[in-house]
Amino acid sequence: MAVIQGASPPGLLWAMSFGERGCGRLLAADEALPDLGAFGGGFLWLHFDLKVAELGPLIDAGHVGPRLLAEAVFRPDEHQRVTVANGHVGGVVADLARPGAKPDASGRLHFVMGPRALVSGRRGPTESPDATRATVEKGQSIPSPVLLLETMVGHVVASMAATGQRLSDEVDGIEDRVLDGRVRDDRRRLGPIRRSAVRLHRQLLGLAAVFHRLEEDDAAHDLHGPAVAVAARLAQRLDALDRDVTALAERARLLQEEVGARVAEESNRQLYVLSILSALFLPPTFLTGLFGMNVKGLPFADDPHGFLYVGGLSLVSAAATYGIIRALGIRPPRG
Repeated sequence: MAVIQGASPPGLLWAMSFGERGCGRLLAADEALPDLGAFGGGFLWLHFDLKVAELGPLIDAGHVGPRLLAEAVFRPDEHQRVTVANGHVGGVVADLARPGAKPDASGRLHFVMGPRALVSGRRGPTESPDATRATVEKGQSIPSPVLLLETMVGHVVASMAATGQRLSDEVDGIEDRVLDGRVRDDRRRLGPIRRSAVRLHRQLLGLAAVFHRLEEDDAAHDLHGPAVAVAARLAQRLDALDRDVTALAERARLLQEEVGARVAEESNRQLYVLSILSALFLPPTFLTGLFGMNVKGLPFADDPHGFLYVGGLSLVSAAATYGIIRALGIRPPRG
């Protein structure tokens, strides 16, 4: 990968130079990019805004790695992938759009990594490059482009893990309330949690597949051994996190079913009470309707105690109805 000389190219968000010990320094906007051969070891990190960057001339000049590899990596296709060519590793991996973003607010990090430089880019505000830049500015030593890439992806994994932990805490709270019998609107809350967990699982699955492919690539073993070791470490972390997220999604599904069963049970109990009340009031309603007919010959029409007789008859009919219900063995639903 040749080094870009002269003025900063369009769309360059920042450039950082790293010395032999891995200490990074942010280059000023008007500062010329250093010649790596002039100061021995070290490497460069160039990060672009791909929406406005004009990488065509740089790619043609060989400043962004092998031409075919760079063209494949920095094109608008956002499909996650990784490719090894001529001692360089290029790929597109998932990233979160901002700190604390929901799993569906995803972005893509495009990169080409060579022995002395890492060229990265994004089309929207992604989290990992900014977090990595802040880490370097705080003094963390990153002695190689491979470890710089691992640091960036590590921020993505850590953010996804934090999102998974937040979802797990919410599921734990809902589960405690369900076990205590305090079911509220938890079924409605479990829907977004389950959807977020499934989307997070998809991101992790794709990201892990990328690094598994790099780990298993024979060309990567021959040309870029450190990248293979990094890929193996990242794939292991992603696999472990994906198992946790998959278990979380399954917990949310089972808990959603249990909450639904509890809600249905409570509804059945309420319907049972309403049904019993309706049955108890049905005979008195019939009697009041019968004695309310405006026709001659009604019993107790001229009796001064007629109201008491009819009221007592209504109570007796309601009690008889309740006795029949109990005799038939009709009971409220049980949990």
